[in-house]
This record gives sequence, structure tokens and C-alpha cells, in this order.
Amino acid sequence: MCGIVGAVAERPVNKILVEGLKRLEYRGYDSAGVALLKGTELNTVKAVGKVANLEAALNEAAVKGTTGIAHTRWATHGSVTEANAHPHISNSEIALVHNGIIENHASLRDALKGDGYEFLSETDTEVMVHLIHQLRQQHDTLLAAVQAAVKQFEGAFGTVVFDKANDNEIIVARSGSPLVIGLGLGENFIASDQLALLPVTRSFIYLEEGDVARITRDSVEIFDANGDAVEREVIESNITQDASGKGEYRHYMLKEIYEQPLAVRNTLDGRLVNDTVAIDAFGESAQQIFKDVKHVQIIACGTSYHSGMVARYWLEQFAGVSCNVEIASEFRYRESFVHENSLLVTISQSGETADTLAALRLAKQQGYMASMTICNVPGSSLVRESDLAFMTKAGAEIGVASTKAFTTQLVGLLMLTASIAQEKGLDQSAIVNAIKTLPNKLEEALLLAEGIEDLAEEFADKHHSLFLGRGSQYPIAMEGALKLKEISYIHAEAYAAGELKHGPLALIDADMPIIVVAPNNELLEKLKSNVEEVRARGGIIYVFADKDSAFESDETMRVINVNHVDDVIAPVVYTIPLQLLSYYVAVIKGTDVDQPRNLAKSVTVE
Repeated sequence: MCGIVGAVAERPVNKILVEGLKRLEYRGYDSAGVALLKGTELNTVKAVGKVANLEAALNEAAVKGTTGIAHTRWATHGSVTEANAHPHISNSEIALVHNGIIENHASLRDALKGDGYEFLSETDTEVMVHLIHQLRQQHDTLLAAVQAAVKQFEGAFGTVVFDKANDNEIIVARSGSPLVIGLGLGENFIASDQLALLPVTRSFIYLEEGDVARITRDSVEIFDANGDAVEREVIESNITQDASGKGEYRHYMLKEIYEQPLAVRNTLDGRLVNDTVAIDAFGESAQQIFKDVKHVQIIACGTSYHSGMVARYWLEQFAGVSCNVEIASEFRYRESFVHENSLLVTISQSGETADTLAALRLAKQQGYMASMTICNVPGSSLVRESDLAFMTKAGAEIGVASTKAFTTQLVGLLMLTASIAQEKGLDQSAIVNAIKTLPNKLEEALLLAEGIEDLAEEFADKHHSLFLGRGSQYPIAMEGALKLKEISYIHAEAYAAGELKHGPLALIDADMPIIVVAPNNELLEKLKSNVEEVRARGGIIYVFADKDSAFESDETMRVINVNHVDDVIAPVVYTIPLQLLSYYVAVIKGTDVDQPRNLAKSVTVE
């Protein structure tokens, strides 16, 4: 969450900073600001709301700079005001932006107030800039002051600082919150996501945990947590500049829903060999690890957690290995048991999810056989710090509500299941052949859009809803409920359909829509009984059903027929209509589909 862009150049950087912030709007934010330095003239412009408001204010102020930092803030400490927006300034000399949370800000604030520093905001960030200013008086360079300051900060931060005494230098520090350096000719850049810098560079350096760097127009110096100079790999990006464009679509989310057949094709490309999965898609040492694995522990958050829940059904049924799935923020704060020959699997679109990354680091101390991540961002922290990595190749996902990242995660997890089974001598040709049909099956599911758009009208005045599924469709119901609540703000819950009698039936009435996912499998008759329980109590039911499952529409039930698919890939296919439903309901309700309130795309704090 939050976005950072910085630049040090010979030319004015105003437009570079603003364009970078626009490319990071998907991350979620509520205010924005920029600090510009030209010679020794330091100017700050801030605005509440969208980056467009900042751009207008910046144009009106008519200030420019060749060194600058910019930020989009997602409020944590302090309400949404210009005073709380970044950048923060100390004594009109040092400017700073920050992603993350400083947990010991209260004690630092008290000490700094005692030393005469005046605080103008409610943020935890302002203590950083004042402490660095104080330490700058004690050290010969800004770099040394920042290196001393970070030792006093507790929590997570990605921070960028400059001192108006030197307009050819910015200092950056990373601890738990990602930062990437962009390399140019006679200019260099910093951002929280490479997407922000694609218009100006294709060459990037990802900072490691604990790194502090000094960036000038002509040089980049990086120091590790011990203060030792280090070299980090330069990576050339192949992401296209227009990856973030909406094209013909009204919203990024709709574009990304329709990109799913292509995204899955990209995920599969070169990774299926005849009737098997190419093991090297997971890493060089994957084959031996998969032979030895007896248990899989999956850790994830939000949508990625739901993909892990589906994978538990697959791994235990088809690969014969036990599997636990846990929310990362819970896993990292409890005592857990490590099974023999256990593979730890983390799942994250960004590869920077704070709780998931912290859980991986904790697990490395607990004796897991190996770690693996399923991720969409090459070079991200989870990819760099895991033994194995499966890249989903979904492409840039801009909408806050995840769509194509989720379906490609499911594909990756199904391929993981097949790979482990293969290495244990089990024939997985049926699963692989089903996987091959997925892109076409997703295209067929997208043809339901018009009917679902009409159906969505019936949700316009609803405030609550209930999603039901059984077996591997239960996590898909959970994901459907999450999507609806995320972007339409309708309260939605998901239940395993067999749990209706244990509480949820008390909620059923004509004002509570019930959404059911019903592929034609061995649980269908059980599910039909659950549907009848709802009908008997006056509920209105919306069933996404296999066209051969014998559900029929009437005054109490709306049936949307889905083409038959193999049961193993049904969770992926049935995700599509639920995404479309949430999208069209949100459009009808007039919410901000791509940037829903209070949410962020990449959650880099606890």
C-alpha cells in the first residue's frame, strides 16, 4: 500500500513524479504530495484525494525541481488531511516519504519533543524526518545520519530522504517495505514498484532487506544492514509500458477479468510436456524436494488464502500428501508444529505481502524441508527468499480486487499438485489434460457476462448476501463473497453449504440473496438438499450450475447455466461468473470499482 516515487536528474522531474504516482494509484491511497528541490529551494505541495488534485495544485504552484520525492498515502496514523500527507519536512531542510509503520513512534516523538522539535502532523512518519534531522547534526553525511536513524526505528519502512543542502542526492532505506531503484543516463530513480518508472527506464535494482542506498544523477551506492558496500543485480524489465492501460474497458477490473484466458495460457506456456508438468517450472531443486515431501503447509492472505484452501483439496486427493492452510497473520504469532518433510508454500500476487513474508522468515527458523512461493512479480522479496518459485505470469494486475492473479494462482497450485503426484509415481495425465482445456473453458465462462449483468440489477438494493459451496467450491464461495464485499460494499459471507443448519439458516429471508456454486459432481445431490432448505424459508437463490445439473429457474431461484467442465478444474472456471457478478453489482451501485474505499492492492504492513 502507499506509493513512492523519487528522482534525481538534471531535468525537471515534476512530470516524472506525477506520472509515477498515477501508475501506482492501484495500490490504494487517500492523499498525495510531492517535495521538489532546485538548487537550495525546497517546495512542498500536497492534496487530499486523487493524484489529479495534486497535479492541479502543483501546476497552480508553478514550482519545479531536478530532485524530488512523491508519495500517495493510505492513512494509518492520523486522519486524511494535507498536514498528514507526505512528504514531511524538518526545519525546512530535510524532506522524507515513507511506506510502512514505525511501531515505536510514540517514544521517539516524546524524546524529540523534549529536544525542541515541533510536530505538525499526527503521523508516525514525522518522527523519522525529525530524528534524521537531529542525527544529521552529528554526522558528516546524510547517508550516515540515515544509517544511524534506521537502527532506532522499530517496524516496517521503505523511506526516501533528501537534504536541501545537496540537490544531487537522495538516500533510501528498506526494511520490510519494498523499494526498487531505476537506472537512467545522467539520472536515477526510486519507487515502491517498477511500474511507476517504466516510462523512464527498463533497468532496475531491487533493494534487499536492511539495505540503505545513496542515489545521485550518475551513481548508486548500496550498503547492507551491517553498513558494508554491496552489489545488487541489475534486472532488465520486459513489462510493456502500456500494461496498466484500460484499453476499451471501463475499469481495470473488467479488463483483467477478460484477460484471464490469456493469463492462464501464459502460465501454462512451456510448462506442460505431453501428459506431464515440467518440474523445472518450480526451480532447479524441485524434483528431489517433491519426491521427499510428505506434508505441505500453505501460508497466504486474502484472495491468495482462498487459492490455498482450494489447493488443500487437490493435494490430499490427487497427490496423497497432507496439507494445512493458514492465514499468514495468524501463523506468525502462534506456536506451530512442523511435520516431517514439510514443504512451506507461500502465495502472494505482489511477493511483498508483509505478513506472508514475515511468516516465511519465521518458518525458515522452524525446520521446514524447503520453501516455495507462487507469485506474480519476479524479483520480489518472496521470490528472492524462497528455495523454489513458480511465477504465475499473469501480467500487471491494477485493480485492487484480484482476478487474474487468483485464477493463475489456482493453475499454479494445480500444477504443483500434479508435479508432486508425478514424482511419487502417480499418473497425472488426466489432470494435465484437464488443465490444457482451461483457457477455452474460461472463454466460454466469460460468455455468461450479459446474463449476469442483467441479474446484477436485482442486487441494487441489497445489503447482505450469503454464498454457498461444497468441497473445493467452498473456498470459491469464500472468494466470491470477498469480491462482492470488496467492491460493492454489500456485506457478504460464505459458508460450506452443509453448515446451513448450524446457524446461517436464521438469516434467510426474501432480502438475503443466496449465491450457490453448483458444478455437476458427487456432491451435487447434497447441495440440492441444501438449496431446498433455503427455498423452504423464503430465500431467493442464484445458482451458477452445470447445465446438466437439472436446476430450473422459477420465482424463487435464478439459474445461470455453466458449460460442463472436468471437476478438477471447476474451481477455476466457476470463479469467473462470481467475479462478473461482483463487478456488475458494483457498477450498478456506483462504487469505485478499481480503488475501493479503505483498501490497498499491496499490503506491505501488518
